[in-house]
Amino acid sequence: MLLGWRLGTFGLACLLAAAMAPAWAAPTARNGGATTSQMGTEMTGTFTWQVATREDLSGVGAKLRAVQRSLESQGRTKALLVVHRDQIVCEWYAPDCGPTVPHYTASLAKALVGGMTLLLALNDGRLGVDDPACTYIPRWRGHPEKSRITIRHLATHTSGVEDAEEEGKSHEEMEGWKGAFWRREPDPFTVALDQAPVLFAPGSRFAYSNPGMAALAYAVTASLKGAPQDDLLSLLETRVMDPIGASRAEWSIGYGQPYEVDGLRLYANWGGAAFTARATARVGRLMLRRGNWEGRQLIAPTWVDTAVSYAGVPMSIGADAITPKSGLAWWTNSHGLWCGLPRDAFAGAGAGHQVLLVVPSLNLIVVRYGEDLGDGKERNWWRPLERQVLDPIVEAFVSEDADTCSDQPHPPSPVIRGVTFAPESSIVRAALGSDNWPITWADDGEQYTSYGDGWGFDPPTERKLSQGFAKVIGEPHDFRGVNIRSRTGEREGDGAAGAKASGMLMVGGVLYLLVRNVGNSQVAWSRDHGRTWEWRSSFETSFGCPSFLNFGRNYEGARDEYVYVYSSDGPTAYECYDQVVLARLPRAHIADREAYEFFAGLDPDGAPMWAKDIDRRQPVFRYPQHCARLDVVYDPAVGRYLMALGYNQTGGWGLFDAPEPWGPWTVAFHTEDWGLGATHGYRLPSKWIRPDGRTLYLVFSGRTHQDVEYDAFCVRKLTLDLTPPAQSDGGAAVNRGARP
Repeated sequence: MLLGWRLGTFGLACLLAAAMAPAWAAPTARNGGATTSQMGTEMTGTFTWQVATREDLSGVGAKLRAVQRSLESQGRTKALLVVHRDQIVCEWYAPDCGPTVPHYTASLAKALVGGMTLLLALNDGRLGVDDPACTYIPRWRGHPEKSRITIRHLATHTSGVEDAEEEGKSHEEMEGWKGAFWRREPDPFTVALDQAPVLFAPGSRFAYSNPGMAALAYAVTASLKGAPQDDLLSLLETRVMDPIGASRAEWSIGYGQPYEVDGLRLYANWGGAAFTARATARVGRLMLRRGNWEGRQLIAPTWVDTAVSYAGVPMSIGADAITPKSGLAWWTNSHGLWCGLPRDAFAGAGAGHQVLLVVPSLNLIVVRYGEDLGDGKERNWWRPLERQVLDPIVEAFVSEDADTCSDQPHPPSPVIRGVTFAPESSIVRAALGSDNWPITWADDGEQYTSYGDGWGFDPPTERKLSQGFAKVIGEPHDFRGVNIRSRTGEREGDGAAGAKASGMLMVGGVLYLLVRNVGNSQVAWSRDHGRTWEWRSSFETSFGCPSFLNFGRNYEGARDEYVYVYSSDGPTAYECYDQVVLARLPRAHIADREAYEFFAGLDPDGAPMWAKDIDRRQPVFRYPQHCARLDVVYDPAVGRYLMALGYNQTGGWGLFDAPEPWGPWTVAFHTEDWGLGATHGYRLPSKWIRPDGRTLYLVFSGRTHQDVEYDAFCVRKLTLDLTPPAQSDGGAAVNRGARP
């Protein structure tokens, strides 16, 4: 079993652990005399791959060997590389391949070349993701369809530009412009820009398009005019491959040649690349680390996050053929379509099932090269790759309770094992016909709240209000609500047509109110406990449904001198978004929009970074298409921040906990259906958190369900099942969830 690098015991080159091999084979000419033992730590660049030992692997080794042997027996795989926590845990090659031998990547080049060069251009401000492509492609200006295509459309296969494929024909057999594209006559870029037609309105559908990617290569290159690197090859080499330690001997792009078109030096970004498995894995590591390489930020984290997040464009979904959601030239598992993989997984892939898979939550990178793994009968191209490679490898690193598919959106809490809700019959309902209820604990010991689309507590107001105010006096089992009338604060208008409170906080005896449905949101404040209000605009970008982080009475027990504001990352309270964002401001300047700072990620030491520019915001929590209205409170006895996050307005929600306001967030409770119908607006009043921290009371609203009216101020007891202290720091606790 000769190959570039080989291990005598497990065949070919399965580097499951150096200590597991009793003998090393003689080197071949291809690897220049190096042996696997010498390659165990790769000294290219500033980063060194380590090889896992038997102790490192524990029970994972046997599972990975089973995957490797299965692929080897089929004879269709050329290379398999698995990296976990910066350790090579499996590396295997067929006889005609090896660690130093570049392998063709097919459409994996769309991510490695197209995606990475687009990221750099976006990072440098050379273009914008929603810029019209004709800004950079002059020949498209004035064209009725092509002038409407954006950079996003090109990067997500939603441009409408027809693909250069024909059913039942190889590229060599095609005629007309499609054959010319693949023969590159006179060059593929002119063919793609001038001859490929637009089949549908840009942005309205998904249709895979190689010529669309060629147009993207042209646009990105055109944006580089005047830059130090003005073509894709020099840009990729200087800004990515050299810094990550991948030499030119390990990779090539563009079918080995550039094309001169319109004064631009153009390289193919849709195919025509060849990378060693290790070079590809290095690109994967850079993306896993959100653009940071050994302390050097090569690409801003926000752009990496954007590239590997769902781009919000239509996708192709059929009964038997499901396409994963598209990022910017990367595929993402944000909607759980790769059911055996965590939702944060993303990948680049190409014909023959060439693949680079990255799973940040597992610190896992997988590279597989070879021939098609399918039998030609399955319409879903991904399924054979999932079954034979991705699923079994990921399974080796996760437990049965890990977040795969749609079971859990984040890892289970290490502190809260589960949540128990009091019986439905115990739910207290008041203020029937009113909902919303952001709530805070005031200086006078009472709680203040705001209701929406209703008449408040008895006696009701004479007219229906979209925003009214009330005081809640007493304990959760025995309280009464008193409406507070305010000429300067009350608003009218049903649903999105009326202003509504989304967050409430008292600091220093002043009530502060965050108000939605006022494009995007506003802040108001009252110095007389809700009777009169002053107003000021706040957000025009994102923060469409903001909420304050509440601590104790009159903000007692706050962690510092700041006030924290969370929101789903979008302009409205009536959509579900991909992530939650966070702002902070000095507590003495809550009404001052200029005082806001936005969470901008973590520095290399794990400390939060803050930016004045809202466009630099980073998510503190991600759950694609599940981030809607929310409430956050600190539980001092448990020492955790608790976020009640509504996924929709139909009963899906979760309770998440974290050690800091910015995370990391873990799952205490999660359900897609709470069992009470269309519930929404989940709130956790800080006054009603009992001293032990385990007993809390949830305030929520809903609709009529099984003849019970939940469109009200609904109160339900919940109990946290805490992990014993000896276990809580090990992350071993399992969240079992809870049902009502």
